[in-house]
Amino acid sequence: MRVLIVEDDAMIASLLIETINSLGHIVCAVAATEADAIDYARDRQPDLMIVDAGLVEGNGVSAIKAILAEQLMPHLFVTGDAQRVRASFPNATILQKPFFVPELVGAIDRVREQISATQPA
Repeated sequence: MRVLIVEDDAMIASLLIETINSLGHIVCAVAATEADAIDYARDRQPDLMIVDAGLVEGNGVSAIKAILAEQLMPHLFVTGDAQRVRASFPNATILQKPFFVPELVGAIDRVREQISATQPA
């Protein structure tokens, strides 16, 4: 699975990269801003986006809204502000920071199950 990480904290981004790679997936890009997230999603067509709600420039919630206006793209939020995400995306898969790696793995699995359930048999 090709994964786009949208995270402006270098330590958290590094943890996510390491975890994604250890699961056998590929990180196709890391975006630290809303604009980069939108551009990278459009250009790299990831299979999954892992998105922080709060970014230094813009925010992940707005980025996902813009991306979904163009195309469906599987995503999950990793954020310290779950309430903000729920206000815009009530059914979103959200992982509250701080988190443990098994929780991230579970969140990725939930999104993958949702993708499988919506694909034609």
